Amino acid sequence: MPEGPSIVLAKEAIQSFVGKKILTADGSSKKVDFGRLLGTKMSAVKTWGKHLLLCFPGFTLRVHFLMFGSYAINEAKVHRIPRLKLSFSGKKTLYLYTCSVIAIDGSLSKIYDWTADVMNKKWDNRKAMNKLKNNSESMVCDVLLDQNIFAGVGNIIKNEVLFRIKTHPASKVGELPSAKKRELIREVVHYSQQFLAWKRTFTLRKHWLAYTKKVCPRDEHPFLKKYLGKTKRRTFYCTTCQKLYD
Repeated sequence: MPEGPSIVLAKEAIQSFVGKKILTADGSSKKVDFGRLLGTKMSAVKTWGKHLLLCFPGFTLRVHFLMFGSYAINEAKVHRIPRLKLSFSGKKTLYLYTCSVIAIDGSLSKIYDWTADVMNKKWDNRKAMNKLKNNSESMVCDVLLDQNIFAGVGNIIKNEVLFRIKTHPASKVGELPSAKKRELIREVVHYSQQFLAWKRTFTLRKHWLAYTKKVCPRDEHPFLKKYLGKTKRRTFYCTTCQKLYD
């Protein structure tokens, strides 16, 4: 599943469509009114967490790439049926594959809390801290994937952040010292920005310290791989250097 930084890259790639008029619209989606799109101009491209937001006058198309979604510009993927295909003026075409696409009417600010998006300039550390305090019984591996708290964080960021702050993923949030909670919040934002920079240079995998790894680079102790918490997502961690707060 694409994480927040990858959605930011998608936004940047699609930015050149802003101001262009839709000439044709089709695809396999059953939830999109293709007729409504014809003749409209894309007014902006935004992101919130893992959502790509294609803005038009009066409504927005919310794109969620789910686990295996993708997009293409101008050249269709071979043997793939797009969920949505939009042809714009200026000989530009956007293809969206294996994703969820729905229309949202009205103001996005009434729907989205921009301060919860780890990639947004409006991100608010204090609000994140208050949300952590309200989830004291949850495992830290679960709250990191809670999009109402850390919109844009996915399984890679979860694993890498917990390794970097030396915290066991099964730790209870309420047992983390205040300083550790602050460190967690800071590292989520910091690592997400690093993720984006490494994605731009196609070097993200080279910087993984924990995700999919078998041996801890700090103490050479074998990593454990388990499906922890309510989310049951793959979790890689070292029981030697990642402290359990329970």
